[in-house]
Formats: sequence, C-alpha cells, structure tokens
Amino acid sequence: MIEATVNPGQVLYSQRGAMIAYRGEVSFTPSLTGGQGGVMSAIGRRVRGEAAPLMTVEGRGTVMFGHGGHEVHVIDLTGELLHVESDRLLAFEGSLRQGTVFLGSQGGVMGLVRGQATGQGLFTTTLEGKGAVAVLAHGGVFELPVTPGRPVNVDPQAYVCHRGQLTNRLTTALSWRDMVGRGSGEAFQLELSGQGTVFVQASEEKL
Repeated sequence: MIEATVNPGQVLYSQRGAMIAYRGEVSFTPSLTGGQGGVMSAIGRRVRGEAAPLMTVEGRGTVMFGHGGHEVHVIDLTGELLHVESDRLLAFEGSLRQGTVFLGSQGGVMGLVRGQATGQGLFTTTLEGKGAVAVLAHGGVFELPVTPGRPVNVDPQAYVCHRGQLTNRLTTALSWRDMVGRGSGEAFQLELSGQGTVFVQASEEKL
C-alpha cells in the first residue's frame, strides 16, 4: 500500500476502488477528465480503450491506496514525460498532464507489433509535469538508466514504464531452436535507447 496526504486545493487521481482506508474529511468522486488533459483528451482515451476508470480524491486527510496486493513504486517527475500502461497506474497528483501515445509512432510497425505481442494494446498512457506517480508491479521495481549509445533490452512482460527522451522498438532473437520449441523463450525483447530511465518489475507476470 501507499499512504498519500490530501490537502485543500490539491487533487489526487487514483484507480477506482483502490482506496483501502482514510482519515479526515476526504471525498471520492468518479473522474471524467483524469488529470490536466481535459475532457476531449479523456474522451479520446476512452474511445481507444486506453483510459482506466479513475476517481478524484479531494479534501483534507490521509488516504491509503492499494490494488490486488501488488507492489507499489513511487516515481517523482520533475517535468519529464512518463510512459506507463494504464492498468499499472495506481494514483497520481492532479498537477500532472495525462495523455496517450499511439505505439505505432514509437517504432513504426514494430511499435504495433510490440502492443500485440505484449498484450498492452496499441496505446500507452503518458503523464507529464511535476508531481508524484504511484505504479503497480509484481515484485520489486528496478530503475535502469539508459544513456546515448547504451540501449537497454528488457523482457516486454517485465516492462513497467519509462521516462525521459527514450524510443523503443521490439526486437526478435528467433533461431532454429525457437522454431522447434527448444529456444530460451526470450524471443522478443524491448529495446529502449536515448536518455532516460526504464522501470522493470522482478517478474514476467502480467497484472
């Protein structure tokens, strides 16, 4: 779980049903917009099936959030862009601007293949600005720095999110052993290059 402090004039967003307990005068209402992206952005996300149901948290007090007993990892953004799958978003501050990115623009055709191969769909959620984000994962979360000329390859099922100026593409490592069913099982890898950080979980299990 994670405990967040809510103050007057401050808005938090969380997955609906993620509230475990709270103290103080706190209200929970279904959210249509979900962050600073605006109504039209929210409608676009829902049409594409990307937006997870959110609720607005306001008032004065402390709230504990959790979901399914999964590990919670907090990421502090200082203006950079975070790419994260919508079902991994537990909670985030209302100061952040939410949107979506078409995976086809993140590596062309291979971006589409990545979405289908990993089961993450064709769109991914973005959060940008200054504020904190709580994401869900199986097992602990590890932060792997990515620097120019030194790309990082991760198992698509272990990928949680990434931030910074990164591009990603799905690479294949098929060999004759894979064709006859005797390969390593790591046929697809997600390669991230540029400048930033990729977050991976200590498991290949989907949420």
